[in-house]
Amino acid sequence: MEVILLERVAKLGQMGETVRVRDGYARNFLLARGKALRATEENKKRFETQRAQLETRNLELKREADSVAENLDGQSVVILRQSGESGVLYGSVSTRDIAEALGAEGFTVDRNQVTLNTPIKTLGLHTVPVVLHPEVSVTVTVNIARSAEEAQRQAAGENVTAREEFDLDDLGLEVGAALAEAGDDR
Repeated sequence: MEVILLERVAKLGQMGETVRVRDGYARNFLLARGKALRATEENKKRFETQRAQLETRNLELKREADSVAENLDGQSVVILRQSGESGVLYGSVSTRDIAEALGAEGFTVDRNQVTLNTPIKTLGLHTVPVVLHPEVSVTVTVNIARSAEEAQRQAAGENVTAREEFDLDDLGLEVGAALAEAGDDR
């Protein structure tokens, strides 16, 4: 199906371009979200009459996104979750969780603007892209920890999931000394 793009769509084209896409993608995504019109003669004429209005609206939205991007770029949010000793979460952190955490920090971000290929399932610092406008994208650091104290340690660069390693020779001496002390107490 051929459609006329009403705004820039990543990996597809710019506003005003006529592109050929699969029928399902056009019906279920582009047309349903108002990002495109069917490429009929009537719609082409209608687009040309509204082109200036659409470009003006797009510029306003881009300016708003730029102003939010200045404050949001490089921000860090902390999300507390339960996990096992190895650092694997008992659940996962999704786009909704990240959007809510950013909302708690005072930013208005929709979960559809947060881009995750797969949900986050481990503790640590994760860099997450946030697309505020088709032409404006920023990155946010998500600090996933078990407690606020652990989040501060992670932010300082400490690996909280690393276990303390023992040298077997030292461990043998410590056990031997403990056994010797126990023998003296008898």
